[in-house]
Amino acid sequence: MTSLSPDSLVVSCQSIPGDPFDSAELMALMARAAELGGAGGIRANGPEHLTAIRAVTALPIIGIHKVGDPSGVFITPTFESAAAVAAAGADLIALDGTLRPRPDGRPLRYQIDRIHAELGVPVVADVDTLAAGVAAREAGADFVATTLSGYTDGSTPTGPDVDLVRRLATAVDCPVVAEGRIRTPHDVRAVCDAGAYAVVVGSAITNPTDITTHLASALPPKWSTRSRP
Repeated sequence: MTSLSPDSLVVSCQSIPGDPFDSAELMALMARAAELGGAGGIRANGPEHLTAIRAVTALPIIGIHKVGDPSGVFITPTFESAAAVAAAGADLIALDGTLRPRPDGRPLRYQIDRIHAELGVPVVADVDTLAAGVAAREAGADFVATTLSGYTDGSTPTGPDVDLVRRLATAVDCPVVAEGRIRTPHDVRAVCDAGAYAVVVGSAITNPTDITTHLASALPPKWSTRSRP
């Protein structure tokens, strides 16, 4: 099994539908740039994008497949969705590891067991709480990631969930991956100090629209685009 090395920075090369960068070719270029910058892995969504990225890098790829209703379990919700990205070259499969009901009605352990047995790749459980992380590890997840913290309960946190990283690192006997709202070197160091095995950064690197919005929000009101020459 190909897996992540400790202390890796994983760059999430995902695009948003309708965004100017929404293409497999451009996400592959993002992945190449990330590798040149020192990334230790890539996270990618969907067979098409993953195939393009696999063609340009030998870095470990965490594959996901967003399918179904975004308000529920839609990050690799079924075995079939996992098989599709594994066939496209994923070295690890990430899936929703929250306690919410899964679309097929089966327990999380069923999907993880099938991925291990039939696809032969490690599983990263994207969780939102300590309880979900513990349950995902008990269900056989090889890694637990904080990816969904702040996205399932209606809250609007502004920074990485360092506390959840710390609590998971103490509670589970597998590597903990920090992901979600990590924007600065300070954020990276904070989650590493809290016990993260690896760190995933997405929008702060690969989403120019989001980066621009984030920086523009710090401008004084008088510096609006209409007032500048």
